[in-house]
Amino acid sequence: MYGKGILKGLSVTRKRFWDTYTEDISWMLRGKKRYNTEEGIRHRSSKDTKGIFTVQYPEEQLIVPEEFRYVPFLVYDEGADGKKEVRCTSCGICSKVCPPQCIWIVRTNDPATGRPVPVPTNFYVDMDICMNCGFCAEYCPFDAIKMDHDFDIASYDRNVYNLDKLLKPAKYYAEIRPENYTREEEARKAKEAAKAAKAEAAAA
Repeated sequence: MYGKGILKGLSVTRKRFWDTYTEDISWMLRGKKRYNTEEGIRHRSSKDTKGIFTVQYPEEQLIVPEEFRYVPFLVYDEGADGKKEVRCTSCGICSKVCPPQCIWIVRTNDPATGRPVPVPTNFYVDMDICMNCGFCAEYCPFDAIKMDHDFDIASYDRNVYNLDKLLKPAKYYAEIRPENYTREEEARKAKEAAKAAKAEAAAA
């Protein structure tokens, strides 16, 4: 029968339309909000949702999983005096493994000797070229560069981030990737303990 597919599609639309209202009323009677809340967004993203399931962007944003990656950022530790201790040593491994070559680093040199100092003077990432592959974070030997969850970076200008814009504290990384952060910290402590034990054995 001609038009059977159209009628079937319209029936699905009609069901979704009415389910949206019944779901909204059900949530309202329970004193909960189906929109603009984390619980509501998670429910509309699940297989149990009924009615409308779209996210009202930009007022609402999908809750991304921990392993979601977008643009890179640089991690710094906060010292006892509140000073930023940048993990990056400007070794250049990240820029070498970057497939689109969107990372470039300005190294710091000691003015007296001219030798390189393991702190970057500046660090640039062209986010418009970045392909979000995560190679830079994977190959960094100092856990200095990580992939961010921030994907809302549209602008009218070129998105070339410098050192100031790339730097974020370690606690931010712990917030967006708690499991990874815990695993890395445990590995770091184990490495430091093994190093200390080796030093003690050599001293004895």
